[in-house]
Amino acid sequence: MSDEQLASLSSAAGLSVDWLDANGRPQRVSVESQRALVESLGYAAQSPQQIAASLAHLEHEHHSRELPPLLTHELHRPLSLASEFASDTHYQLELEDGRRIDGRLDGNACLHAIEHCGYHRLHIADRELTVAVAPPACLSVEELTDGQRRHIWGLTAQLYSLRRPGDGGLGDMQALADLARSAAQHGADALAISPVHAMFSAWPGQYSPYSPSSRLLFNSLHAAPDVLLGEAAVNDALQICGLQGSLKQLESLDLVDWPGVTDSRQRLLRQLYRSFRDQHNALTPDFDKFLLKGGDALLLHCRFEALQGFMVRHGMPGDWRTWPEHYRDPNHANVDLFASDHALEVGYHAFCQWLIARGLDRAQAAALGSGMKIGLIADLAVGADGAGSQAWARQDELLQSLTVGAPPDILNRQGQSWGISAFSPDGLRRHGYRAFIEMLQANLAHVGGVRIDHVMGLKRLWVIPQGAPAQAGAYLNYPLQDLLRLVALESWRNRALVIGEDLGTVPEGLREELAQRRLLGMRVLLFEQRDGGFIPAPFWPDDALATTTTHDLPTLHGWMQGRDIEWREQAGHSTREHSVDDHNHRQWEKHCLQKALQDCALLPIRDNSITEQLDASVSFLGSTPAPLVLLPLEDAMGEFEQPNLPGPGDTHPNWRRRWPINAKDMLERPEPSQRLQRLDQARRARDHLAPLVRTHHE
Repeated sequence: MSDEQLASLSSAAGLSVDWLDANGRPQRVSVESQRALVESLGYAAQSPQQIAASLAHLEHEHHSRELPPLLTHELHRPLSLASEFASDTHYQLELEDGRRIDGRLDGNACLHAIEHCGYHRLHIADRELTVAVAPPACLSVEELTDGQRRHIWGLTAQLYSLRRPGDGGLGDMQALADLARSAAQHGADALAISPVHAMFSAWPGQYSPYSPSSRLLFNSLHAAPDVLLGEAAVNDALQICGLQGSLKQLESLDLVDWPGVTDSRQRLLRQLYRSFRDQHNALTPDFDKFLLKGGDALLLHCRFEALQGFMVRHGMPGDWRTWPEHYRDPNHANVDLFASDHALEVGYHAFCQWLIARGLDRAQAAALGSGMKIGLIADLAVGADGAGSQAWARQDELLQSLTVGAPPDILNRQGQSWGISAFSPDGLRRHGYRAFIEMLQANLAHVGGVRIDHVMGLKRLWVIPQGAPAQAGAYLNYPLQDLLRLVALESWRNRALVIGEDLGTVPEGLREELAQRRLLGMRVLLFEQRDGGFIPAPFWPDDALATTTTHDLPTLHGWMQGRDIEWREQAGHSTREHSVDDHNHRQWEKHCLQKALQDCALLPIRDNSITEQLDASVSFLGSTPAPLVLLPLEDAMGEFEQPNLPGPGDTHPNWRRRWPINAKDMLERPEPSQRLQRLDQARRARDHLAPLVRTHHE
């Protein structure tokens, strides 16, 4: 078998056979991995004859490919249609606002420049296409603050960790609203939260917010039904269900008991739905409006939830890929029949989605009403579980036989396999980017911004055959320009800030591309080192947000104490010998950070306490040119432990830690209050100095 022939097929299928690792060293995907990957993408490659036939098929598809149902384009630029239509061909453009423009293609068969952003319908010859016309870039911090601020700050919070009286053991929308009001009173303009994606109501043991069932809907366990339905309705439901004792027990725990919370919350929500359905309710018209607006995506998710619950209750697998064939197809008549026979169950899941969506609306209203300029920033996971609702509903648009992860790098020498499914580049094009657009719109519908996890996925993703180790993967390329235009368009339509998490192995030139489109990158204090020291605050970039740490990294307090090194050894991710080396290196890093803080006169030149160093680090971030500083709640509070420890095993209580203090009171304590005051002062000082200071980007 010709290795060159297989490499040609791999490249034609969208894979990068050659790539650079995190150290800049050239790497090549093995022949065995190439074969497994192209076959997972649907192209036979077991023999030279099969490879030749697959190549011929791809080449034929490329040359005979018609225009896709959706074209992305730039504002104020002509659009060439020469591949399909002759010059002077008549067209009618129906703008998103209903206006119609008649015209003819120019001498180069170009559509005249469109002066309005939006999704417009193009009728030309016998074809009908959508033209998504995007602004040059996403909205900036300055635009979103109406020119009042160029340098703002906010907090990041793990939603599940928040606490309030009567929350039943899990952070909810009311606790989020309480925290938003408190943060706004301290001067915050944003509150970024962990993903609120829909999980598996039938699988309470699967609770990582980055492995959701669907990124189109939300996790109804975080709903605060008393806010919408009233305390009396909730108290009546609790009385009927006899849940008061179990909820108080769950609420008293230091860690989230996900199975216990799931069981109790669902019992409560089911009783609330029965009462809502059986009694006249002034909110019924709003619920009906929500159902109508939710459309196909909401309907399919609720049907999936009902189907999966039915399967699990009857001792069958919950993974839809093992269901009877007629239930694997969401458009099959048997699925319609099941939904009709189980209409109350489907309606229950819609009711839950209504509660959480309205809760998000109210939390965002609380944030903006308290003075925030941005408000909530949602977190968009890089993929969804292949056994979940989104993969079932959008099978042609997601990769079914590949999982997503990361190649071996400095932090993880074995690479990572995240066990999630991502979009198919070819499937996206063929379906007019439907799944990508609806995902953006769903996640921006209730917030003021979005953080795109692993934003490198807009350009390429490390894909791995099911069951194979991470090292057996390769990069699959995506239509970056199309996706960036759609992101910019949705930023404009929703007046939303967009952040791209660009940590890890970043392709050359991608950060510059993101900056041009005004997607804010991310710079983490612990990583911002160069030439044996920490980069001085004035030389941080002005096209990325600044933060102390992330949910996958140690808190500053924990970092200074080497807590993450201890956890890695305890979890079996590192050996005792490696830990000794890591502790020695950490001592050097701590010395370098202390020197950086002293050099900018934020820390006295002497031995400093951890609290002093933490305070100085917060002021340091505030003085950077970053348009946005996001301070994790863990560092605002001086917390020792981190939320998540990436890697195999379950030794660390990932996604379970809860705050012992009520959300509305957390920031009122002296230490966090003073810390936030320092950050607010540094940000306002930076705003004042902005016209006078030139960064290395200018």
